[in-house]
Amino acid sequence: QVQLVESGGGLVQPGGSLRLSCVATGSSFSTSNMAWYRQSPDKQRETVASISPTGATIYDNAVRGRFTISRNNARNTVYLDMTDLKPDDTAVYYCRCRTTAGDLYWGQGTQVTVSS
Repeated sequence: QVQLVESGGGLVQPGGSLRLSCVATGSSFSTSNMAWYRQSPDKQRETVASISPTGATIYDNAVRGRFTISRNNARNTVYLDMTDLKPDDTAVYYCRCRTTAGDLYWGQGTQVTVSS
């Protein structure tokens, strides 16, 4: 079992920055693929960025160049650094863990609101 706890969301003005964190319990973090998703009320949940156990990253076109995903295996933590935030980035952001066995785990979500 893996439990994920996100933090770092909040209200920010357009052009601002936020750092999201996701702490995982359990011993499988270092071998798991980690990702951030987001969902707004009028859209389906979408992938924002993912990072492999070795640090390879993939970004959605909408955030490439503005967001950075990273991980600290010693702290069982994955981060999402978000810069130049736009109102369209407003959503609930979820952390997702995929283990080597293919099991999926989700956090409870953290709200990010970009508004002046």
